[in-house]
Amino acid sequence: MLSIIEDKFVSLWKLRFSLIGTLALIIGLSTLFFTVIMALAGVSMMLLPFIVVIFNIVQWLIAPYIIDAMYRVKEVKASEDPALHEIVKRLSKKSRIKTPKLMKAKMAIPNAFAYGSPLTGSRVAVTTGLLETLETEEVEAVIGHELGHLKHRDVQVMMFVSILPAIFYFIGYSMLLSSMFSRRNTRNSGGAVIIGIASIFIFMILTIFTLYLSRIREYFADRHSASIVEDGSRKLAEGLAKIVNSTNKLKRSRRGTSGPNSFKALFISDPDRSELDSAALAQIGIGMGDRKLVENILRRKLTTFDKVMEVFSTHPNIVKRLRTLQELD
Repeated sequence: MLSIIEDKFVSLWKLRFSLIGTLALIIGLSTLFFTVIMALAGVSMMLLPFIVVIFNIVQWLIAPYIIDAMYRVKEVKASEDPALHEIVKRLSKKSRIKTPKLMKAKMAIPNAFAYGSPLTGSRVAVTTGLLETLETEEVEAVIGHELGHLKHRDVQVMMFVSILPAIFYFIGYSMLLSSMFSRRNTRNSGGAVIIGIASIFIFMILTIFTLYLSRIREYFADRHSASIVEDGSRKLAEGLAKIVNSTNKLKRSRRGTSGPNSFKALFISDPDRSELDSAALAQIGIGMGDRKLVENILRRKLTTFDKVMEVFSTHPNIVKRLRTLQELD
């Protein structure tokens, strides 16, 4: 028993070091490359990062209003769904955070997301598809996951980290565009091209690290759900499996289901990965209550293709994620 506890303790600290290490690496690389580029480009380029930062902060402040409009999100009153309100209130108390507003998005795709800003306060939204697809205990585990994001301030962290790649993206394209209109001065034009290409390359590197950070925060939110919901790891694993399969079926049978992808990093499961994740689950079966299935999930080896695809995803590979939940159980 002691060895199991020690393994979980070590695993948690590895996850924390990965989170802190990745965040430090993103900031460190950004600072280093930014200093070099500014030295090469001159003082005038200093204005661009400030413009990008201001733009992203404004976007963060008004993002909840954009999300509400895009996904037809409405606040759920306590009188409309007292049971769901009770779940959010109880789990918020366990999480030791202020109870967020409960929202409902009119979407067929089963999913949930946490969002908010200083202007709107914290919010947790569930889709109509989620409530129709999952059992109450699974919805509870999903809400626990979303409260984990609010507990860890993931919305603010990811907003801050996402600004850094955006700065280099704008620097890169602005330098490449300026080189096109400075053909008279070959020397200046050549320097702008080099800085532009280097900035785009740095943007790509930082984006990969940002995606990795996004995947780590999903693991932390899963852990939080398992810690505040009774038998939470099992309930969340079952819920995730159903979300993946239902999303994949909807994307095959309906048109116009690509809308949610605009803010896919918010969701508990990436809609873009539903086909791949569903195929992975199909190889090991669907019935999550079956002990034999659990053993098959733990035994399944990830292919090179699975690992490559995960690098460019905001969410962990579904099999890895379910395996981690089973280990928590």
